[in-house]
Amino acid sequence: MADNKKMVEAITSRDEDFAKWYTDIVKKAELVDYSGVKGCMVIRPYGYAIWELMQADLDRRFKETGHENVYMPMFIPESLLQKEKDHVEGFAPECAWVTIGGQEKLAERLAVRPTSETLFCEHYKKVVNTYRDLPKLYNQWCSVVRWEKTTRPFLRTSEFLWQEGHTLHETVEEARGETLKMLGVYTDFYKETLAIPAVTGQKTEKERFAGAEETYTIEPMMHNGVALQGGTSHYFGDGFAKSFGITYTGKDNKLHYPYQTSWGVSTRMMGALIMVHSDDDGLVLPPKIAPIQVVILPIAQHKPGVLDRAYELRDELKAKFRVKLDDSDHAPGWKFAEYEMKGVPVRVELGPKDIEKNQCVVVRRDTREKAFVPLDEVAEYIEKLMATIHDDMYQRALENTKAKTHVATTYEEFLDAAANKPGFIKAMWCGDSACEEKIKDETGGVKSRCIPFEEEHLADTCVCCGRPAKHMVFWGKQY
Repeated sequence: MADNKKMVEAITSRDEDFAKWYTDIVKKAELVDYSGVKGCMVIRPYGYAIWELMQADLDRRFKETGHENVYMPMFIPESLLQKEKDHVEGFAPECAWVTIGGQEKLAERLAVRPTSETLFCEHYKKVVNTYRDLPKLYNQWCSVVRWEKTTRPFLRTSEFLWQEGHTLHETVEEARGETLKMLGVYTDFYKETLAIPAVTGQKTEKERFAGAEETYTIEPMMHNGVALQGGTSHYFGDGFAKSFGITYTGKDNKLHYPYQTSWGVSTRMMGALIMVHSDDDGLVLPPKIAPIQVVILPIAQHKPGVLDRAYELRDELKAKFRVKLDDSDHAPGWKFAEYEMKGVPVRVELGPKDIEKNQCVVVRRDTREKAFVPLDEVAEYIEKLMATIHDDMYQRALENTKAKTHVATTYEEFLDAAANKPGFIKAMWCGDSACEEKIKDETGGVKSRCIPFEEEHLADTCVCCGRPAKHMVFWGKQY
């Protein structure tokens, strides 16, 4: 091996410094690099490959539910953004503005899209005329810009990649149904593809999306007990339609306003993947979104027949899996550490003695359990192992969420949990935003995460003010 080949560097312990551990992983697993623009990231090939697999999975799900992909401009005229009052007020602090084009000052400022509701509304007004034009089920894959003060790769960046669905419907029932259906699509994706459990429910009025009548959210918990808003789905009613003058002629030959939704997830999901599953040796990836699902490492590859048999095994496995054979001159120890850092779900080791016995060594990344598997059975074995790895990862994340979910029926219990027990706090709430503000101020940032679809009756009174309770709420700190 060449003297200048370095072993994979160790990363900070997750329990010692969670923030540094996270940064170490995104850098050393070669997911991102920092750019010359503050708050913006370079997504490196390995990180982008994970995103592409997420995107492909979600895109399939969207199309199976009848949605079509479109693309809108990245610039929004200021007058267009201002048409919906609540919407512009909600996004004004985060907007980036273009004021000069070429060498000339623009007659009107252009916002670099923070989100695209207004652009879709402008388009809908032109293409929707009668009930026959509805529903409009659109989705857009793009980047957006929100001028963040404090940034962290994937979790909160000034520019990030996402999808935003925008739909238009004849009736309230159809639009509300769409809002909940797409939240369900996200929930299924998190469970079935990312192996991440989450709490789902409705946001409080204070936490709603700007301009929405109802906002629903998926809230996974990270390993350290901090919540991450993993995706949202919004019901707008006909508010945007009225602001933008979108009407259609109904079956009754009268003009009506349509009802609108939007929903989105972003590269923030990459942060969730890291913080839910990974460990002190690097990434731990669920098999379905691992760019390399199986890495084959030939041992003593200089000996006759080893590489030939390794290539044969690669060709056998690549019909079912995304496979890489590493025949570089790195030492085996370096390779083990490298692919553990990258979170490759399954490692296959093949050396001269294994070939003599017609077997290989199969190692799973999540638990490091080893198995000696006959070569003529390895494809079937790995296929079953992939499903087991996914299910085990999901179960461990679920157990962590349950262990870090606490109940508070008094304010003293709530404050104690907020200070000493990281995770979700389940507590009753009166419905007053003033209590939300008080809790946030007195706990250093604990906020309402959502009102779950299935509420428990924990007490008769609000945990904060003692007035009659209206809802049970999940509370917690967030990224």
